[in-house]
Amino acid sequence: VLVGTLFLVGMMGAGKSTVGPLVADLLGLPFVDLDVQVCAAAGQSIPEIWAGEGEPGFRAREAGALAAVAGRAAVVACGGGVVLDPGNVALMRREGGVVWLEAPADVLAKRIGDGAGRPVLAGQGAASPGMVLAGRAPAYAAAAHRRVPTAGRSPREVAAEVVQWWSKFE
Repeated sequence: VLVGTLFLVGMMGAGKSTVGPLVADLLGLPFVDLDVQVCAAAGQSIPEIWAGEGEPGFRAREAGALAAVAGRAAVVACGGGVVLDPGNVALMRREGGVVWLEAPADVLAKRIGDGAGRPVLAGQGAASPGMVLAGRAPAYAAAAHRRVPTAGRSPREVAAEVVQWWSKFE
């Protein structure tokens, strides 16, 4: 039996929250959506947290939620920016396996639409999904034990590849 946490990382729209429950079901593990945990603990939505505490406040909450779940046998869909903190990356790599669900910028843009409810894409200094991906791709690559492409594939196909890899990871 594998121990440790299977962390799914990638951009918003890559499929973490869709593929994660499928992977968890196939592995018989609990599924944790880190953004949901952060919001539940704060009693606020992500845009509300960003408005009140800014990105640093949100990232601190995210790191705390990650630390709380790391090491448990679970599948965790991480927020898109979790890899921006080297401490988060070190924790994930130490406590389990990290899979980068990868999709090109044009596919991400189609999946996330107007970016409503996604502070990185809204307001002053808003960035396009392509700009955000370009900035984060090196961090995803450095964090990941495995890259799994999601474009043009069903969530079940992606989940099957993740499960196959995880079964051989440790």
